[in-house]
Amino acid sequence: MTDFKRSTWTGHADDRGAVSAQPVLTTERLVLRPLRRADAGLIALYTGDARLARMTMNIPHPLPPGRTEAFIERVLTGERGETVWVIEHTGSVADGLIGLISLKDDGGIGYWVGAPFWSTGFATEAVGRIVAWARGQDRGPLHAEVFQDNAASAKVLTKTGFAYIGQGRRYCTARQAEVDTWRYSLAHETWAQDA
Repeated sequence: MTDFKRSTWTGHADDRGAVSAQPVLTTERLVLRPLRRADAGLIALYTGDARLARMTMNIPHPLPPGRTEAFIERVLTGERGETVWVIEHTGSVADGLIGLISLKDDGGIGYWVGAPFWSTGFATEAVGRIVAWARGQDRGPLHAEVFQDNAASAKVLTKTGFAYIGQGRRYCTARQAEVDTWRYSLAHETWAQDA
């Protein structure tokens, strides 16, 4: 079981000097912090990888110039209806941004970790920390959806307490096609059982 550290709620200034109340969340190996404009380079590097883009619903491949910067601006201005954290790994050669995780206003969770960090447990650790934070904020129910050819992401969800609730189809921008999905949910009733 992952040992989750405390949240840091001290406000921080974004690149424009505005103060945000978004918490910085930590685990044994990760820091989940607010997105910054300076993150654009590594985000573009990882999301420019076709293997990663094909496992997401909204990342195009090839990645158009300016797409990453536009995404960051929409997040910083609150236009996206979600809170986005940078997943940073600390204490190794991979020190720095390795992925993103988001929690939408409707409880939807989305995440990706750069291909060099697949099969490391980082995604499970980050999702588990967001679930723990959401539980403490009485947020929920939570839900997520993954493509059926992305068994690794499905495993992340089941390891963090999500239950399979059905199938669907979603458009994948990188594949330019409808793709079969698995849907997952984590309800308040489940949280009470786990406590």
